[in-house]
Amino acid sequence: MSDPYLNFANSALGRRLVGALGLPAPLRLERWMAGRARPVDGALLIGGGVLAEAASGCLQRLTDAAFAQQDGQFGLRRWTAEHGPKLKALIFDASGIGNAEQLRELREFFQPALKGLGQCPRVVVLGRPPESLQDPFAASAQRALEGFTRSLGKEIRRGGSVQLLYVGQGAEDQLEGALRFFLSPKSAYVSGQVIRLTACAARVQDWTRPLAGLTALVTGASRGIGAAIAQTLARDGAQVLLLDVPPVKNALDALAARLGGRGIALDICAADAAAQLLEALPEGVDILVHNAGITRDKTLAKMSEAFWDSVIDVNLRAPQLLTQALLEAGKLHADARVVLLASISGIAGNLGQSNYAASKAGVIGLAQAWAPALGKRGISINAVAPGFIETQMTAAIPLTIREAGRRMNSMGQGGLPQDVAEAVAWFAQPSSGAVSGQVLRVCGQSLLGA
Repeated sequence: MSDPYLNFANSALGRRLVGALGLPAPLRLERWMAGRARPVDGALLIGGGVLAEAASGCLQRLTDAAFAQQDGQFGLRRWTAEHGPKLKALIFDASGIGNAEQLRELREFFQPALKGLGQCPRVVVLGRPPESLQDPFAASAQRALEGFTRSLGKEIRRGGSVQLLYVGQGAEDQLEGALRFFLSPKSAYVSGQVIRLTACAARVQDWTRPLAGLTALVTGASRGIGAAIAQTLARDGAQVLLLDVPPVKNALDALAARLGGRGIALDICAADAAAQLLEALPEGVDILVHNAGITRDKTLAKMSEAFWDSVIDVNLRAPQLLTQALLEAGKLHADARVVLLASISGIAGNLGQSNYAASKAGVIGLAQAWAPALGKRGISINAVAPGFIETQMTAAIPLTIREAGRRMNSMGQGGLPQDVAEAVAWFAQPSSGAVSGQVLRVCGQSLLGA
């Protein structure tokens, strides 16, 4: 679905008028294109201590042009705003900040760097999980990083993004996978997020096809976000199984054929859905993506029992029961990756969506509650919470509400199904076993919720 204002603001005439009138000027976001050689297409600046040292080991695989805050640091040349190239990416290791006074290091690193940013820059701040620190002053300083990064995400503009990665002890060698995602256009519509990395033995063998040799099941896969997820997982090397309801079997099978996969026509709310699914998956799966979902919007005072039950059944109860069945039958392999599609409505709530918000908050709760038990088998489970995404569903929203949804975020525009798919594909990678029980918002840093 096209965004007329975004198109106008990025036209020659539109840029002049928008600037003259002082209107918001959202920049068209850069997204991942096939055949790209490096995650970062431009100069990268890195600064900090221990974690920056760990990250520096993969810099040559991230970019062709890396610079340091100090000359000779990590074997790199110093970058300056006066003489250096425009910056595409920034990595700052703030893990050594142990008190309030040392927080000034954030200003000292970022203030000059912000003057040299190019378009669509990516920023990652590294820290240590506050809850892992015994010194309350150090824990306080590390917690301060969240307020800093979320505020910087709202200031950076230029189509840029800012994330905070809390790196647990022993997880230093898992930085590359996270940096490949958060410093690249794959995270174009992700900003202001806080992710915790823990130790993980799994490794990606080939970064050009990180899902090679793995089998993925995607529900609600015939169109929209589900189809984008299936296409992205297939691009990354997975053998894809596409599931959707019987009435869309022709579209489902056509997409599956294009992706070299297989379609499964199944109503996930049927009484025998679990038995049908187990029969359709004799070899089991390595990646399970619960994308299928519906809306039936009404204020609670006017909501029928049918509206309430149908949304809860599709969005929450089916993922619970089907995942449980796959686990009990041994069809969800050891070291599998489970990804649940939530929504920012499940975080912030939304008028007329008490049923939908409850179901999506329940999905987030499922990921958090199940993570410890699944982790004993090497299985990770996470939730992706999209914001306003340009789909057939959002195209049906009344114009004024649709425009508000598009503009009420730091990037001033809606996201694309590809943005959600890239987040799911990152969670599906072997190295993303370092992340579990967490929720990643794909919302352009929406003003709604935390």
